[in-house]
Amino acid sequence: MDIAFPRKLDLALTPTPLQYLERASARWGGGHRLWIKRDDLTGCTLSGNKVRKLEFITAYAQDQGYDTLITCGGLQSNHCRATAFVGAQLNMPVHLVLRGEDSGQHQGNLLLDHLAGARVSCYPVSHYLAERDALLQHWQEHYAQQGRKALVIPTGGSDGIGVWGYLSAALELAADLEAVEVEQAHVVCATGSGGTQAGLTLGADLMQLPQTVWGVNVCDDEQYFRDKVAADIRDWGVRYAQAAPASPVVRVLDGYVGEGYAKASPEIFALIAELARLEGVVLDPVYTGKAFAGMVAEIAAGRFSGCRDIVFVHTGGIFGIFPQSQGFSGP
Repeated sequence: MDIAFPRKLDLALTPTPLQYLERASARWGGGHRLWIKRDDLTGCTLSGNKVRKLEFITAYAQDQGYDTLITCGGLQSNHCRATAFVGAQLNMPVHLVLRGEDSGQHQGNLLLDHLAGARVSCYPVSHYLAERDALLQHWQEHYAQQGRKALVIPTGGSDGIGVWGYLSAALELAADLEAVEVEQAHVVCATGSGGTQAGLTLGADLMQLPQTVWGVNVCDDEQYFRDKVAADIRDWGVRYAQAAPASPVVRVLDGYVGEGYAKASPEIFALIAELARLEGVVLDPVYTGKAFAGMVAEIAAGRFSGCRDIVFVHTGGIFGIFPQSQGFSGP
């Protein structure tokens, strides 16, 4: 199937490498070969999965005459940090609406938000959760009164526009797999706002790619992400008059959220440290650490039997380690 992609900006360092994890395969593979798609290497300050979505979102913003970007997320949001630096590169002011109270001691992504020159508004969690959409509308209207046109980007850049980022990544991964002569693979990613999983799922479906996509949810539950991923795919179909699957198969590996979003157990920190020592790959305690742990548990349970190769999509998030450095113990 031929897909006419909309214009995008070249912001990410792509294609990213597909790396075989020899020692991790011996440690956790259970007879499978483990691969990692290094989307943590899409850039430096733009590292991670969000920039793939922002390539299409910011092109849309330019084409529609927007001059300001507004988006939202947690205090340590990777998406908000990426948006802040994209805005700096494109000379587009960025306003971040963040969930949580600012202690004044900026670390990790929040520090980088400020360094990039974004305007940051922090709200207590209860206020944010109850009023997020109203807050975003308030600030959009605030800029309109100044004669500016602000685009509100949803959490994680996950909507019908952002879907293009990982639809294109699905094609890139198909080329990677062909190059290493892998005929069929399970593909596992962290899912926190749903957009990465939506793009990968849609790409595999439309192009009949040899990829079975699984999302490990790091918040909410399985049904939420089944609905959210399907909704993003429908939004893509409506926005671009494309024939989206009526009932996309959305696969979610539930049960690995732990105590909640951005709350990791000692076992997650230990796994992050072990993989870093085995392969020189750094995960984070919010997204990829939990997703990798979920994948390892599912391998042990026999989830992926019948297919030799498993690809873990590293969606970035390294800056999220620093505010949680106390989770690591020992040398």
